[in-house]
Amino acid sequence: MEEHASAQVTVVSVSYNSMAVLPAMLASLPKDAPVVIVDNASAQTADLVALCAAHGAKLIHNPVNAGFGAACNLGAAQAVTEFLLFLNPDATLMPDTLDQLVAAARRYPAASAMNPRIAEEDGSAAFHRSSRLMPRGERMPRGWPAADCDVTVLTGAALFVRRADFEAVGGFDPKIFLYHEDDDLSRRLRAERGPIMFIREALVQHRGGESSPRDAEISALKAYHMARSRVYATRKHGRPTPFASALFSATKDLLALDMLWSARRRAKNWAYFKGVLSTLRDGGVSKVAK
Repeated sequence: MEEHASAQVTVVSVSYNSMAVLPAMLASLPKDAPVVIVDNASAQTADLVALCAAHGAKLIHNPVNAGFGAACNLGAAQAVTEFLLFLNPDATLMPDTLDQLVAAARRYPAASAMNPRIAEEDGSAAFHRSSRLMPRGERMPRGWPAADCDVTVLTGAALFVRRADFEAVGGFDPKIFLYHEDDDLSRRLRAERGPIMFIREALVQHRGGESSPRDAEISALKAYHMARSRVYATRKHGRPTPFASALFSATKDLLALDMLWSARRRAKNWAYFKGVLSTLRDGGVSKVAK
């Protein structure tokens, strides 16, 4: 009997206090698709165990929050399938999403990785058209391309990749704790393994920003690591003035008027500024990188 396309794809998702969205994500996956959930030391262990057991998903508990990319690598190491799909916990698949992606991989055998068409909750296009890691001249037009095409960067919200290519480039860079790790991976795949593509007929629904709680403390944590990864990743990819440009951006944000009345904005902007300065000590390398 021929194996279903979905059985050829291991879905890997990273959880950090994501129980508000994980049930919908897991419910959207084909029953024969292998699933690995990597929990980054969140506080919902009992609920996660029950949820993953109900859906037949393998659950890996990280004793510490190792960062997004490192957790993805841990999940991918469990896979034996030809393909991997790194999927945010606040995303859901359509019934034919994996079929469409596997079919596209067969149509475009030279391609190393792909993004499906990703829609926000209101139906608007979510399309990763640019990156701080690449020249401005490689930016793509706004909105979804009209048809399958080569692209210059991919988003990690729903990143489909041949496992052999993922392993050949060493997976996600564990020196990046959070943010820019998908840009870095897709740029390396494009340079070393083959084209990266947008696949129009494969659809993923994304509820952006709902994979972890939204408050001042979480915003500050994310901003701190965004700043650190920006300096590290832009330097890694040879972009000009990685530290100076990040410091200028951080300083400008501290002078913004919304700092006066938004506690969340103040926490976020100060954390970003501190994150930039912290790279003077260690270059922005993740503190939990092995």
